[in-house]
Amino acid sequence: MGMTMTQKILAAHAGLSEVKAGQLIEANLDLVLGNDITSPVAIHEMEKMKVNGVFDKDKIALVPDHFVPNKDIKSAEHCKCVRQFAKKNEITNYFEVGEMGIEHALLPEKGLVVAGDVVIGADSHTCTYGALGAFSTGVGSTDMAAGMATGKTWFKVPSAIQFVLTGKPSKWVSGKDIILHIIGMIGVDGALYRSMEFTGDGVANLSMDDRFTIANMAIEAGGKNGIFPVDQLAEDYIKEHSKKSYTIYQADEDAEYEQVITIDLSALKPTVAFPHLPENTHTIDEVGEILIDQVVIGSCTNGRIEDLRTAAKVLKGRKVKKGIRTIIIPATQKIYLQAMEEGLIRTFIEAGAVVSTPTCGPCLGGYMGILAAGEKCVSTTNRNFVGRMGDVTSEIYLASPAVAAASAVMGKISSPAELE
Repeated sequence: MGMTMTQKILAAHAGLSEVKAGQLIEANLDLVLGNDITSPVAIHEMEKMKVNGVFDKDKIALVPDHFVPNKDIKSAEHCKCVRQFAKKNEITNYFEVGEMGIEHALLPEKGLVVAGDVVIGADSHTCTYGALGAFSTGVGSTDMAAGMATGKTWFKVPSAIQFVLTGKPSKWVSGKDIILHIIGMIGVDGALYRSMEFTGDGVANLSMDDRFTIANMAIEAGGKNGIFPVDQLAEDYIKEHSKKSYTIYQADEDAEYEQVITIDLSALKPTVAFPHLPENTHTIDEVGEILIDQVVIGSCTNGRIEDLRTAAKVLKGRKVKKGIRTIIIPATQKIYLQAMEEGLIRTFIEAGAVVSTPTCGPCLGGYMGILAAGEKCVSTTNRNFVGRMGDVTSEIYLASPAVAAASAVMGKISSPAELE
């Protein structure tokens, strides 16, 4: 029996001719990632190991992004710990305030991940890089510590679900709507420890930003990773951003999948995930009248330039409804600058929104948009668990940038088509 795309990458990094689902392997790592929340734990674990430095200072990325710029003394101490470790070990890819960004947007932009890589990160949304044809997955801080020390980690080879995407999405339907539709279909544990492998002619109709968004939320279906084939668009992105050599892996024709799911992209509608799970999805025409208090557009899921362009298209010449706090967060400094040069920042401010420096802040209830008791927020983030963005009685509705921007204007969950 043949191997899936993910299995081929893992076999190559384990020095094996083949691997099978369920097999335990030790694989070499191309990159180990940590942020300001998870890295201090890993650093302290490394100290217990009494190892002499890191395995490769060029293959570790440390990105303070969750509570950065620091919101309090505790977050400042976390960042100080990471900063000192980076300096001591001469970590090449340490990104401080002024050059940092949200990690999962920053690493592809910096060219640190390319097709065929194996990447672990002490953050669950490390699966984002599957958009580039890499195997990337989230791990715990202890595994991150072992990865930084040895350049290796253990994996159980995942089985796979194949998602065959066909057709072309209609106007206002984006990668966020596609992945929310999938999670609504299979559930938050529907792909538990499985590789979510996206194929089909519909992939050609998805931008790189769409693919990053879809791969990013594979974990919200329980997936070990999400991965896309490397087509010309992906190759062009890699060549534009990176000088690293890359390897393209393709699934064998007789690769074994536990399940094959076909999705007609042209049939999808803008989709919203209601509290308190990403699987609790409704299409925009099923939403009803839900008044809101806040809108957040950004995060590692939807803070890229295409997301900001979409939001600006909806907000251009319009005003955010009085009383709706609208927070827009470009994912990196480069995206922020590009948005400024394109006039998007002006559009946001004139519409009555506030624009933040790159940060994960509100997504995990850190800062820059905490919800009070009973408040409702439409957010382009990836999780809407109880208390995720503030008080345990607050509610988060996950949506695309288009729906989020339209909702800010209308003061209730709305379709951008309503404004046309």
